[in-house]
Amino acid sequence: MTGSERETSTEKDFSGPARLALKLGSGVHSGVYRATGGKLFGRMGKSPILLLNTVGRKTGKKRTSPLLYVMDGEDFVIIASKGGAPTHPAWYLNLKANPEATVEVGDREVRVRAEEADSEKKARLWQKMVEMYPTYDDYQTKTKREIPLLILRPVEQGGAS
Repeated sequence: MTGSERETSTEKDFSGPARLALKLGSGVHSGVYRATGGKLFGRMGKSPILLLNTVGRKTGKKRTSPLLYVMDGEDFVIIASKGGAPTHPAWYLNLKANPEATVEVGDREVRVRAEEADSEKKARLWQKMVEMYPTYDDYQTKTKREIPLLILRPVEQGGAS
């Protein structure tokens, strides 16, 4: 996969109707999650869900993505799996362009800064993610790309970084 293929938008992975359904479904999910403080749509089975808010790298608009996560101390850990698709999810590309974001967990919002896990951290945290949601291993097997694992570190409110 060339650098430009990795950095291109991910729309080619889904047909027009599937892309529209995904977009509408994420919007509904986020709306219900926010309206109920995560009491509805805050879990997928036993796996917790957060809302990741990024800034679109092309549009500058706020983008929200519901994602599974695990905690590692105070940090939120997420995986850019996109179900094992051949391209990265748009939210990952947005974080690469601007690592400042927020996450909504239940009824609280936390400012975070994203960093991609190095190979040592990834091995440990990938195992934690797979214990929570075993299908992540299947996604990695399904795709040729290395699926990124990201650590979202809380940022002090109003303080210098």
